[in-house]
Amino acid sequence: MPVNFRLPGPTPLPPAVLAAMQREMIPHRGPEFKAFFGELLEKSRAVHRTEGDVLIWPGSGSAGWEIAIVNLFSPGDPVLATVAGSFGERFAHVATRFGLDVRVLEVPWGRPITADAVGEALERNPDVKAVLIAHNETSTGVTNPLPELARVVRQHGALVIVDAVSSAGGIPLEIDAWDLDFVFSGSQKAWMCPPGLVIATVSERAWAAHRTASFPRFFWDLETARQAARDGVTPTTSPLTMLYGYNAALDLILAEGLENVWARHRALGALTRSEIVRANLTLFADPCYASDTVTAFLPPAGVTASDFLSVLRREYGVEAQTGQGAYTETLVRLGHMGWAHEPDLVQALSAVASATSKVGRGMLPAIG
Repeated sequence: MPVNFRLPGPTPLPPAVLAAMQREMIPHRGPEFKAFFGELLEKSRAVHRTEGDVLIWPGSGSAGWEIAIVNLFSPGDPVLATVAGSFGERFAHVATRFGLDVRVLEVPWGRPITADAVGEALERNPDVKAVLIAHNETSTGVTNPLPELARVVRQHGALVIVDAVSSAGGIPLEIDAWDLDFVFSGSQKAWMCPPGLVIATVSERAWAAHRTASFPRFFWDLETARQAARDGVTPTTSPLTMLYGYNAALDLILAEGLENVWARHRALGALTRSEIVRANLTLFADPCYASDTVTAFLPPAGVTASDFLSVLRREYGVEAQTGQGAYTETLVRLGHMGWAHEPDLVQALSAVASATSKVGRGMLPAIG
């Protein structure tokens, strides 16, 4: 049975990306690569809406946490970590492991971080050097109001550090207009590539923080990456196949138009939420802050998320994902980002509705 791949990452690959990744190797220090990489960085700046530096390493999106910490801080530096789900929680954990003085602003899962809450936390912690924010909390399907949060943080003179792993490329993200300092993402979500690249933007304020940061660093060093990029290369052996794919994905995004990409994701998010409700299932996220790249909902009563997903996979060829942490078996997460279009979602959502109806009539197939 063909698989309708609806995970919230990794996501389906467009044919153009798959084709580009079959290209042969070239010298990664030669003129052909330098021309290619320079053009790729220009395209990347365009889709990030920034005139600043865009840097790329081989790695997963999670590497962005460590890249931010070791490049912008020194041991003991105070930071405010905003936690509204699993990924905000992990960012805070990594900062703690590196010895930062982490103050945590936490809200219940399914709720957003608000500007008022951040402002109050910064009033109580005026020494904070930066605020760590997950723009789109993949574990809950909540998009935090990043422009408002960034505005409050900047008013207090702190850096704005953003995990944009499941928002970049799918949800509006204005690096320069919103005055964001360090923003990172991974290739495997709305960028429509396999896992394997971590991409980051760096503001002038972040560069100033980098100059005084004292954590040891080598592979993730920002200045090393910037100097290499200015020479048209990467600091270490270039992940050529991944860069070919990312370049093809950028071409697709620019051809569609970034605003059109965002509009497509808005439409897919709205469609998903309306059909989940029509199937008599309960959405998890605050509806005012619901994500347009991933939707979390409760499985039918009396059924675990794993069992429900097993039925979707076996009976309908739909791959989705459970929740995380304490919500592993009480949430289902459906991805609709990157190479996602209405027919894909209609089939997946029809499967969800059909499986839910079977559960209601006591027709759930035996698991196993």
